[in-house]
Amino acid sequence: MESVDCVVVGAGVVGLACAQALASVGREVIILERESAFGTGISSRNSEVIHAGLYYPAGSLKARLCVEGKHMLYRWCEARGVEHKRCGKLLVATRPEQVARLDAIAASAAANGVDDLKRLERADVAALEPALDVHAALLSPSTGIVDSHGLMLSLLGDAEAHGAVLALESPLMSGRAEGDGVVLDVGGEAPMTLEADWVINAAGLDAVALARKIISPVQSRLPVARFARGVYFTLSGKAPFSHLIYPMPEAGGLGVHLTLDLGGQAKFGPDVEWIDSIDYTVDADRVGRFHEAIRHWWPDLDIARLSPGYAGIRPKLVGPGDADADFRIDGPDQHGTPGLVHLLGIESPGLTACLAIGRHVERIVSATQA
Repeated sequence: MESVDCVVVGAGVVGLACAQALASVGREVIILERESAFGTGISSRNSEVIHAGLYYPAGSLKARLCVEGKHMLYRWCEARGVEHKRCGKLLVATRPEQVARLDAIAASAAANGVDDLKRLERADVAALEPALDVHAALLSPSTGIVDSHGLMLSLLGDAEAHGAVLALESPLMSGRAEGDGVVLDVGGEAPMTLEADWVINAAGLDAVALARKIISPVQSRLPVARFARGVYFTLSGKAPFSHLIYPMPEAGGLGVHLTLDLGGQAKFGPDVEWIDSIDYTVDADRVGRFHEAIRHWWPDLDIARLSPGYAGIRPKLVGPGDADADFRIDGPDQHGTPGLVHLLGIESPGLTACLAIGRHVERIVSATQA
């Protein structure tokens, strides 16, 4: 049986950020990834947006780690040459009755420490984005976009420079809490047993299922995993917008919005569809719903310009009709089991918050052993 200080399970952007944070303070780190490459799950199927922190309840982990993570992420990208852009976004009220909600979101953002929002009336919006037809908007200048693959590559490179090791095609088969650590049975071409002082479960969509594989008292406190699929449609030709465009948020998501990639290509999505298992099918027939939703703020959109893109899935801790849940970062202070940290329900703004989540996890590990 091999012994190791820290094992991070999952090589998506959050797992890699945790590995980087731990390795950078001298921890011995092994990253277990069941796939043949890093970042093939949630991290490669999102909008690549750097969120400002507008929507989340004040004091929540989502609010705190999003705002903290946004600043950390911009600094990281600038220092390491990761491609990104502060393009800004417009959160739009398409009907007069939505203006009050726009103001409520502005108040929520202020409570979260977001102090750069600008309120725009119809004429202001028309001057900024002539193709938009809305009653009012909030301009968020600190919202941006990032090359998520480039970000993950930089995180992995930094972690490996500090001694971390990535083990691909190494699925976690089972585990058990023993004493002050966790014993893991790892599959793959060269199965092995690892005894780890710390296990960080950053398995994304599989985080709850993986937590159930590790026998410990924590299992009785685990939530039910739920999945919400979101489809994206791409726009042919050039979009007449320079900002990201977001409608009012909806149950389970932020509404069908327009995002731009670093090459200027526009896409719309994601919508929200509750599913029972992981399935990335894109239903081309949903284009009519997309077109109808988008025309509330871009009335001149031609449906023929929309093509099926890809699908992502959000790891949810609540079901349809429930209020959105906060991130769950369950360490020994929450569940009482030494050496175990579960990252559960890490949906949006997980990409934005990844560096802050990594630092939060590193502090849990360091504080427990202080």
